[in-house]
Amino acid sequence: MIGLLSILAVGFFLGMRHATDPDHVIAVTTIVSNQRNKVRAALIGAFWGAGHTVTIFLVGTAIILFNLVIPVQLGLSMELSVAVMLIILGLLNISGFLRSMPAVGTPEKIVHTHSHNHGDHVHEHSHSHQSAGHSHAPPVWMDRIFGKAGLYPYLRPFVVGVVHGLAGSAAVALLVLTTIRNYHWAIAYLLIFGVGTIAGMMLITMSLASAFTMVGKGRQKFSSRLAFASGLLSLGFGLFVAYQICFVNGLFTTHARWIPQ
Repeated sequence: MIGLLSILAVGFFLGMRHATDPDHVIAVTTIVSNQRNKVRAALIGAFWGAGHTVTIFLVGTAIILFNLVIPVQLGLSMELSVAVMLIILGLLNISGFLRSMPAVGTPEKIVHTHSHNHGDHVHEHSHSHQSAGHSHAPPVWMDRIFGKAGLYPYLRPFVVGVVHGLAGSAAVALLVLTTIRNYHWAIAYLLIFGVGTIAGMMLITMSLASAFTMVGKGRQKFSSRLAFASGLLSLGFGLFVAYQICFVNGLFTTHARWIPQ
């Protein structure tokens, strides 16, 4: 019994540490950059962790129970999906910032920007005054389609967590196989590892929201600039990871190498 409790305790704290991986932190930073409510920020972290846990548990359990061997090309492709996700998140934040920038004014049309507070989520929209009235620039297409859904703010971190779980599932499962021989204990370890990851990411997103609130207090347009900076960071890191996977590790060559980590 003591052995099982020790294994679960180690799994929980390793899960919390796993949440602090650079690609994880960069990804959630792009999502919480406009969030100022610590409770909602914690929920974003929880949904990211839940998505990550779903993938880790399903893939890891399959590896443990059926002794699956993931081919090198597939393993690298799973890691490449994380790089692609980081690039997409970065581009979304950058495009949102560019849309909020003032457009060039003309005699017939003067365009400026102003902020809207949707609950605790801050948006900046282009706002134009014309002889016929004024209009708002259209939001991101995802906002138009899913914006009214109550769970929409948490759908994106859940999907991002699922993708991130693909890259780490093989490494976690292989670590479990080398240290825990009992299948039931190994699967329990995966679950408690996921719980630790959820807890760790909730702490990270709450801390980020608190820091952004403190630093941005009294500063206009801080949210949009922060989103732009986090977008650039996510885009740059995603491109770097993609380069490492595709060229250094040779995803598209016959001499590909992959070490699950």
